[in-house]
Amino acid sequence: MTFCRKRSKALCIGLTLAITVNLLLVFFSKGTLRNPFMGGLHKELPLHLNERDGAVIRRLSQLETELKHLKESMKLALRQQENVNNTMKRAKDEERPVLKAVEAEVNETKKHKTQMKLFPHSQLFRQWGEDLSEAQQKKAQDLFRKFGYNAYLSNQLPLNRTIPDTRDYRCLQKTYPSQLPSLSVILIFMNEALSIIQRAITSIINRTPSRLLKEIILVDDFSSNGELKVHLDEKIKLYNQKYPGLLKIIRHPERKGLAQARNTGWEAATADVVAILDAHIEVNVGWAEPILARIQEDRTVIVSPVFDNIRFDTFKLDKYELAVDGFNWELWCRYDALPQAWIDRHDVTAPVKSPSIMGILAADRHFLGEIGSLDGGMLIYGGENVELSLRVWQCGGKIEILPCSRIAHLERHHKPYALDLTPALKRNALRVAEIWMDEHKHMVYLAWNIPLQNSGIDFGDISSRVALREKLKCKTFDWYLKNVYPLLKPIHTIVGYGRMKNLLDENVCLDQGPVPGNTPIMHYCHGFSSQNVYYHLTGELYVGQLIAEASARDRCLADPGNAEKPTLERCSEAARNALHIYWNFKPGGAIINRDTKRCLEMKKDLLGKHVLVLQTCTTQAWEIQHTVGDWGQTNSQ
Repeated sequence: MTFCRKRSKALCIGLTLAITVNLLLVFFSKGTLRNPFMGGLHKELPLHLNERDGAVIRRLSQLETELKHLKESMKLALRQQENVNNTMKRAKDEERPVLKAVEAEVNETKKHKTQMKLFPHSQLFRQWGEDLSEAQQKKAQDLFRKFGYNAYLSNQLPLNRTIPDTRDYRCLQKTYPSQLPSLSVILIFMNEALSIIQRAITSIINRTPSRLLKEIILVDDFSSNGELKVHLDEKIKLYNQKYPGLLKIIRHPERKGLAQARNTGWEAATADVVAILDAHIEVNVGWAEPILARIQEDRTVIVSPVFDNIRFDTFKLDKYELAVDGFNWELWCRYDALPQAWIDRHDVTAPVKSPSIMGILAADRHFLGEIGSLDGGMLIYGGENVELSLRVWQCGGKIEILPCSRIAHLERHHKPYALDLTPALKRNALRVAEIWMDEHKHMVYLAWNIPLQNSGIDFGDISSRVALREKLKCKTFDWYLKNVYPLLKPIHTIVGYGRMKNLLDENVCLDQGPVPGNTPIMHYCHGFSSQNVYYHLTGELYVGQLIAEASARDRCLADPGNAEKPTLERCSEAARNALHIYWNFKPGGAIINRDTKRCLEMKKDLLGKHVLVLQTCTTQAWEIQHTVGDWGQTNSQ
C-alpha cells in the first residue's frame, strides 16, 4: 500500500499483471502446469503436440514477448517517474530557503510597519527610520542626542562612499601646474562619532593626489567619548600601515576651543600649505588642486572651498550654490550674494573675493604665522572666523572662495557639547569688536543687547593682539566697511536699546510677534532678539533683531492711522511711502506718534491678556533697558 501510494494507480495494475504472467511462465516451464494439460500423467511431452497444446504454447510464448515489452515500458516509466520526483524534490529544496527568506522579509516588514513610533516628534525621524524596530529607534535616538546627527546611519554607511561631484562642468576643463605646493590637512574634533572621522580621513586619502598630501594631523580637543581613545588609535595604526607616517594625532589635556585647536594643528604642520578642516566633512573630487594652485600664485590669499551640505538625518548631499561668506553685527556667519564685479567677469571658475571666511580654510603655512595664526584667546566656539577675516583684510591679505574646490560639510541639528553657546558667542564677539572695530564697535554691543560700559563680560587680555595690529600696520575697520564689506551699515543715531516695558506690567515686553507677520505684541519678557528695541534720535523705533545693512531690512513700528493696532514695516519702504514711523519718547514717558499724535499703549483683551493698541494718550509710561549718547550714561534697568 505504501508503494502504491507513492506511484500512479496504472503503474501498480500493470506491475501486478506482469508478476502474474511471469509466474505462469515459470510454472509452465517447470512442468507444474503440465498436469492439467496432459490429464495428470507425469511423462515427457511428446515431440508432436496436438493442435490444442500447440496453440497454448504459442499463446504463452506471445504473452512472454508482450511481457518483456511491458517490463521494459514499466522500467522506463519508473525511471521517468523517479526523475520527475527527484527534480521536484530538488526544486522544492532549492525553493524552500528562498520562500523562507521572502516569508521572513514579509513578516519583518509587517512587524516593522506595526512598530510603534517611539519618538514621533524627533527631528531624526522626519524623513528617515521607517523600517527600524523599537530597539533600533532607541539606539538611533540615543546616538542622535549624543552627536547631533545620525551616527546610527553613519556607522552603517561605507567609509569610502561616493558623493555627487557638484562642480560646474567648466571646472572639469581647468588644468593646474604639475608642480604644486605640499599639503598638510588638519582635522579638528571633539566628541565626534568614530565613523565620521574615518570617513573624513578616507575621503582625503582617496581624493587628494598622494604626491601632494604630506600629512593628516588630527587634533582632539579633549574628547570624553571613549571610542576616540584606544579605538581611534588602532584605526590610525591601520592607516599608517598602508600609508606610512601619513596620520598623526595630538590630544589636548583640557578643552581649549576651536581657535586654539586649529593653532595646535598649524604648529605641528610641516607642509607648504595647511588646510584646516572640521572632522565632520567629506572632501569632493579635485578639491585640493584649486587651493594649492591659487596659494602658489599668491601666498597672501586665504581661501575657502565651496560648502555643500550633508543632511544630519539621511546623510544625503545637498548642493549649495556659490555665495560669499559674510556676517551680521552679532558676528553670526551667513551667505551673501555674489559681487557684481565677479559676475561681470563671466568666468564661473574664477576666485571670488569674500568679506569673511567660514571655519574651513587653507593658507600658506608661513603667511598664516606672519599675521598671527588664529587668536587663541577666543574660547569654545564662535567669532574666531570673523576675527581672522578682519585681520587678514585689514593687515594686507585677502580672502577668496574657490568655485572649483568643494567640500561636503555635515551640519549638526544641535551642538551637544554646549547646549547654550550664547555666553561664549557674546564674549568672543566683544573681543573681536574691541580689537578690530574701532569707533564702530558699539554695533556689536547693540546687536547683543549689552551695556556699552560695565558689560560684566570678561573677554580676556587683548593687549598682545592690539600690539600685533600695530606691528602689522593694519588698516581701520572703517576702511574695511567701505572697501570690503559695504553691505554692513553702522548706525550712530540710536540712543536707547534693549527690552521695552510698559510700567503697568513689567513682566511683559514689546515683542515683534509671530514671523512671518507684521503685528507687534506684548509677550512675557525672555531677552531674545525678538524683544530688542532700538530708538533713534530721528524718531524710528526698530523692533526685533538689529540688521543694519545696506538692504535696510530693519522693521520700524508704524501707526497705520486708520486702525487700532500698530504694525511693523520695513523702515526704508515706510519712509518712502510716508508711513507714520516717527515717535517721540523719553524714558519713563509716553510713546507718541509725531504725525497722528496717538500713543502706543496696552490694554487687556477679553481673556485678560495684554495687547498693544494705538489710542488717545492716557497716563501710560514706558521704560527702555539701556540708554546712550545724548541720553546720558548707560543704565541697566
